[in-house]
Amino acid sequence: MKVETDEGITGVGELHPASGTGGTPFVPRAAVEYCAEYLVGKDPGHIERHWQHMFRRQLFRGGSDMMAAIGAIDIALWDIKGKALNKPVYELLGGPVREKVRLYTHLGGNTPEALAEEAAARVEEGFTALRVYPFGDFGNSDFEEGLGLENMSFTGMQNNAVERIAAVREAAGPDCDIMIDVVNRLTPAEAIGLGRALEPFNLYFYEDPIEPENMDQWGWVAQQQPIPLAMGERLYTVYQFRDLMKHQGAAFVRPDLSLAGGITNVKKIAALAEAAYVGVVPHNPLSCVLTAACVQIDAAVHNISVQEYPYDDDKGIKAELVKEPLKRVGGYLEVPTKPGIGVELNEEAFKHYPPVPYDRPPLINPDGSLREY
Repeated sequence: MKVETDEGITGVGELHPASGTGGTPFVPRAAVEYCAEYLVGKDPGHIERHWQHMFRRQLFRGGSDMMAAIGAIDIALWDIKGKALNKPVYELLGGPVREKVRLYTHLGGNTPEALAEEAAARVEEGFTALRVYPFGDFGNSDFEEGLGLENMSFTGMQNNAVERIAAVREAAGPDCDIMIDVVNRLTPAEAIGLGRALEPFNLYFYEDPIEPENMDQWGWVAQQQPIPLAMGERLYTVYQFRDLMKHQGAAFVRPDLSLAGGITNVKKIAALAEAAYVGVVPHNPLSCVLTAACVQIDAAVHNISVQEYPYDDDKGIKAELVKEPLKRVGGYLEVPTKPGIGVELNEEAFKHYPPVPYDRPPLINPDGSLREY
């Protein structure tokens, strides 16, 4: 999305689909219009003031769609301010604490052999951290095929994950950091069993084992199994992250700048995490614009542990949507020196790639019941 000023400066931001993640994001788009109702005619440089108004103007505040709208607009306002002052955003946040940003990328293979081959290739390319979905085909919902998490027993789920992670560990070597993400699809008992089964592989973190609402259960799962937990891509207010850390439910928090109120709010979440000795791993599943915004936070915040990086970010359709993506060297992104967030939209490319709704399939258990999307 774009925010334009009467002085000819345009800022770009990224709008998370929020409640429309499994379909069409109708509601966050409407939330942008609600924020525009307040913003039009205001000085774009008063970012904190506008953030507080956009947040508190909703008397029933803090929903995912509104926070996504605030996040996209906030990124764009910081982009405008950086361009107006001819400075990268991280210079306005206190200056850089690092010169490059360590990345992890995703492995998408559906068999142990495919995962191992991909892991070896990414390590050869220079990545020192890799993330795996440990159950095979992420989107499978046809239990008649006998594939996917929804068709596994408690013990079978563990055995399946052990086979896959063992293959990745062997291919990646003993010094590569490996993470797993189970996308909130397990019960607490399943999450604990899986964590104990994977202990021998010395995983860097175990992301989103259970649904995100019950912080007591997060604390319990963290205590009952040996792998550090990472959580937060479905949280969006500073109060939710405070609650998570108060319950000691995660060793790493995963705020998404496009969902959790943008650069302004994630900087505050990171400060809370620093006080709790918790690492910050910004969630980054969207386009080069969100990557660029993440890197501004990464450059300015001390307790960034590693940055999520989609492997297609600097190639293919995503790269065409900006004039020039950020430069990756092996498993690191260089901290950019351009004003603002460091990227500009290639608006001509958008004409060739109209938006397509993401129909995220449900997982249906063999008895017909629903497992988490």
